[in-house]
Amino acid sequence: MAKKADAQSPAPHVADSHDLIRVHGARENNLKDVSIEIPKRRLTVFTGVSGSGKSSLVFNTIAAESQRLINETYSAFVQGFMPTLARPEVDVLDGLTTAITVDQQRLGADPRSTVGTVTDVNAMLRILFSRLGTPHIGPPSAYAFNVPSVRASGAITVERGASKAEKVTFTRTGGMCPRCEGRGAVSDIDLAQLFDDSKSLNEGAITVPGYKGGGWNARLYAESGFFDPDKPISKFTKKELHDFLHREPTRMKIAGINMTYEGLIPRVQKSMLAKDKEAMQPHIREFVDRAVAFTTCPECDGTRLSEGARASKIAGISIADACATQISDLVDWVRGLDEPSVAPLLTKLQHTLESFVEIGLGYLSLERPSGTLSGGEAQRVKMIRHLGSSLTDTTYVFDEPTTGLHPHDIQRMNGLLLRLRDKGNTVLVVEHKPETIAIADHVVDLGPGAGTAGGTVCFEGDIEGLRASGTITGRHFDDRASLKETVRKPAGILEIRGASAHNLRDVDVDIPLGVLAVVTGVAGSGKSSLVHGSIPGGAGVVSVDQSPIRGSRRSNPATYTGLLDPIRKAFAKANDVKPALFSANSEGACPTCNGAGVVYTDLAMMAGVASTCEECEGKRFQASVLEYHLGGRDISEVLAMSVTDAEEFFGAGEAHTPAAHRILGRLADVGLGYLSLGQPLTTLSGGERQRLKLATHMADKGGVYVLDEPTAGLHLADVEQLLGLLDRLVDSGKSVIVVEHHQAVMAHADWIIDLGPGAGHDGGRIVFEGTPADLVADRSTLTARHLASYVGA
Repeated sequence: MAKKADAQSPAPHVADSHDLIRVHGARENNLKDVSIEIPKRRLTVFTGVSGSGKSSLVFNTIAAESQRLINETYSAFVQGFMPTLARPEVDVLDGLTTAITVDQQRLGADPRSTVGTVTDVNAMLRILFSRLGTPHIGPPSAYAFNVPSVRASGAITVERGASKAEKVTFTRTGGMCPRCEGRGAVSDIDLAQLFDDSKSLNEGAITVPGYKGGGWNARLYAESGFFDPDKPISKFTKKELHDFLHREPTRMKIAGINMTYEGLIPRVQKSMLAKDKEAMQPHIREFVDRAVAFTTCPECDGTRLSEGARASKIAGISIADACATQISDLVDWVRGLDEPSVAPLLTKLQHTLESFVEIGLGYLSLERPSGTLSGGEAQRVKMIRHLGSSLTDTTYVFDEPTTGLHPHDIQRMNGLLLRLRDKGNTVLVVEHKPETIAIADHVVDLGPGAGTAGGTVCFEGDIEGLRASGTITGRHFDDRASLKETVRKPAGILEIRGASAHNLRDVDVDIPLGVLAVVTGVAGSGKSSLVHGSIPGGAGVVSVDQSPIRGSRRSNPATYTGLLDPIRKAFAKANDVKPALFSANSEGACPTCNGAGVVYTDLAMMAGVASTCEECEGKRFQASVLEYHLGGRDISEVLAMSVTDAEEFFGAGEAHTPAAHRILGRLADVGLGYLSLGQPLTTLSGGERQRLKLATHMADKGGVYVLDEPTAGLHLADVEQLLGLLDRLVDSGKSVIVVEHHQAVMAHADWIIDLGPGAGHDGGRIVFEGTPADLVADRSTLTARHLASYVGA
């Protein structure tokens, strides 16, 4: 039988040729005309020292343009409700697909926001209980702690032919606890912190921040007419005291203006206590800590739910019990429910809960407030909705997904990234950890330095090419810290007895002082609970945690660190004028741009335009202010200096300013020598902000430093510098306690405390304490095995 001639394979379809994302001439932030081609449907990792331009390229250019193009597909009316995005500074962006950004921004800071509400699991549970719960108490809203119960009645006019009035009664059953209003905690206010009863209102009796001086808040009470403003509060009658502290909102004229008068306590509760504490300004937070004691709501026992919602159960479990259960256990309960009438709901609920476990968050419970999650946990919670997605040919953009992960958990995260790629998606990852860089199909290394010394592509290719490339990342890729031959001897101990915060199991431990002590363990094992919950704050303890730096585009390293004060005073003294002239937020500001350096033009639903101010040419100061000099430089030239240049400038000569030189020395110590003093805080990367905070706290007078993952956002080359900084702190007589997963820091420690063995209720115990060498020899814990393999033991 004759063989059929092999048919020629058809020519590739033109639609299959779009397999690259092309970037040409990218100039966002510090990028210097970057042009690269990124393969689609592959895992590409972007590396480089902190501040080299990785986020500028991946987030501010590729992801931002993808989002802007998607927004433009909506009508102008819909775009009016969306954030307006400017086109990135780039000549050509070709081959983009829909980008899904999974960043490390903290989740909602609302006090009623929980892990369950941000992942839609609570919504599914509410439907489940409204269908199967006994006794039946109402629709899904009856199980929602964000919905209050409402009853109302009255007459309405119904127009059906002839109009007639009908009596109606409206009821809505909500699940909110009426006592705590769904917050789970009630506040007890210390009145002595609100006012000084020995003074009158005119003498400034109210001591609440924002109520002092002659501002409107103070005048509201002094000029209300309910009491004599010159009478000490201790002399108020019972009725006057009630009007002052508890009066219901009342519309009235005060100083000729229509205003709403309200008692001081409900006013403080609405303006301060209804907000998340972490989102408050530092002085407000300090006041709240001092004046308010939060206790578990006695009516709902902290569950946030009404009595009816707590009484309705499925298989002996109420919705409050379900939300309090560790997610890894809740999955088993959902699997055991067999009810055909809600089968699709159970399938979806089970899948979502299994995603939590798969991503290493099985130790959380649904009632955990979302504002208490770390940046790494928040990022993984956001990943959950994408794990089971059927979307393909999408671009997923991750910002250091391994932050806060133990080496054991990093392997699991790598598997998830590869799964997303294997479904036909383009995965772009900004990352420093060699374990994740190693799984990349394509590597883009930016640098060579940071800030103005970075912003160029140093290498593009595969892992082997990176190793041989000679770039900073390539040279340090196989770096491994070795165990110390000798460790320091403790100068004392910090006793912790019976620690039981969160999942800790009555832990007793002695943390050695005068050495570098590292607390480690898998994510969720109880490290932060032990360190932050058991080491008393206050005198002698300096805590540098993971909370983000808040600052507007007017804030910069000089204002944040307090460096600008000595600089302003030095300029004022040298020129015999007021210091306020040398502040772009005060008298010296350019009148056209109000000291911003740029003029913002709002274009409704189109992206706003920021153009350099023509009057001051972006220098932010009035022309007359720039005529004053110190050491031959004006104030705008000083703010344009890098930390390294400024350290030299203020170190000697005419501009010698010891106070400024000390702060600049600390910034250089933490590896921020390349930052310019006037660079807006909003343009700093996460690692840079963390180190800026560390530099600021180094000035604090304290004997014990508590650091929470100081290697977050640090390049392999920078970790070495951080270890040198930690050594200098210890050698200067400080005690340093570090919560850390990075093996280089573990190997460099004098003493290691390992928590585990697992996460959540499987953790909370001390599984090892001793020197790193003993831990490696022991090999009984997950940390020991990973550290042993890291140091090649």
